[in-house]
Amino acid sequence: MANRLERLLNLTAALLNASHPLTSADIAEQVPGYPDPEDKATFRRAFERDKESLRDMGIPLDLVELPGIDPPEQGYRIKRDAYALRDPGLDPDELAAIHLATAAVRMEGLPGTEAIWKLGGAPTAAADGAALAALPTIPQLVPLFSAVADRAPVGFGYRGEGRTVDPHRLSFSRGRWYLDGYDHDRAAERQFRLDRIEGDVTVGASGSFERPDAPSDRATQPWELGVDPPVTALVRIEGDQAGWALDHLGDVVIVERGDDGSIVVELTVTNRDAFRSFVVGFLEHAEVLAPPELRDELIAWLELVP
Repeated sequence: MANRLERLLNLTAALLNASHPLTSADIAEQVPGYPDPEDKATFRRAFERDKESLRDMGIPLDLVELPGIDPPEQGYRIKRDAYALRDPGLDPDELAAIHLATAAVRMEGLPGTEAIWKLGGAPTAAADGAALAALPTIPQLVPLFSAVADRAPVGFGYRGEGRTVDPHRLSFSRGRWYLDGYDHDRAAERQFRLDRIEGDVTVGASGSFERPDAPSDRATQPWELGVDPPVTALVRIEGDQAGWALDHLGDVVIVERGDDGSIVVELTVTNRDAFRSFVVGFLEHAEVLAPPELRDELIAWLELVP
């Protein structure tokens, strides 16, 4: 797992920094971690897997025809402007906050995580050399990360039962890691808390499943991945937050538009904790209109917050 991750990082760096598109032969010679270039079949299998993994992770890998070569030959590149994040136009005080966050947060037990913080430039170290907060790493995270990248089914114990799951994505929210995927034993999409997984995670054959197209051209949302009885929620979102909400939800969820730019969206909820986190993320700019029990649960939860 570690060797393959290192190779993917090396491949990304090589394609980003190359002055011209690299052929597969160039990649075999220049990128550490690949099999002997003389073993073309083994290299081809490894390279095909890596290309698919980069694309699955959203990295824009382009295949272009090289000019001035006869017979024609193709090369690979990653355009830096397509790969890099857009300049968010941060103010100096916002940039300072980013630097503070990079100094104060780290992944437990994992060095070099500064590379994942792309906003605000290189982070500064905390004054005492110690992070104020750390994202937890747990044993199940490594095999699950590999399985998501390789599209390999996984098996594990969960709440006293064996589960077989096609893992679609990992996420970190409210201090916990979550796995979203297709549960073969329930024949449905489910979300699992990693700290509730029992025992070791077994990983099956790579490329064993295809990630399904998200309904209505959008990603399956956390509040749709649960075991709670489904309810239909109506949420009003103020106009200044409506654009962000629709970028994530899609226009299909809109049931009403206000003259002030506000929207009312209809959401199917099977995970009430995730739904509550979504609404609270808007602070005072969102309101649960229905059903009454969801609204009352949110109010009761907020009243308990110190």
